[in-house]
Amino acid sequence: MSNFVLPQQVAERVVMLGQRIRLARIRRGWSVQTLASKAGVNRNILSAFELGKPGTAIGVCFTVIWALGLEKSLAAVADPDTDDHGKALEASRRPKRAGRQRKTDNEYDF
Repeated sequence: MSNFVLPQQVAERVVMLGQRIRLARIRRGWSVQTLASKAGVNRNILSAFELGKPGTAIGVCFTVIWALGLEKSLAAVADPDTDDHGKALEASRRPKRAGRQRKTDNEYDF
């Protein structure tokens, strides 16, 4: 096992996601066992997820979100259309100008 340590901002987001999942479960009036059953996971795994434990598998996270009916919110996760930094980097690598327009011998050639 590696000594991987989450950056503080990431750790805070993991905890925040767990809190949001817990709130969504409570709003539905579901117990931990009910949501765990709907998601097909062990209740201890769900509890760890709600507590923001970073070792929760990504598949579990997505499945729990799906079981809550919140899967549409996943569409915004890492959406390339909202990646302003990535788009700016991509644009900076594009040629600055198009090459010179070449004249053809045939005046009817498009």
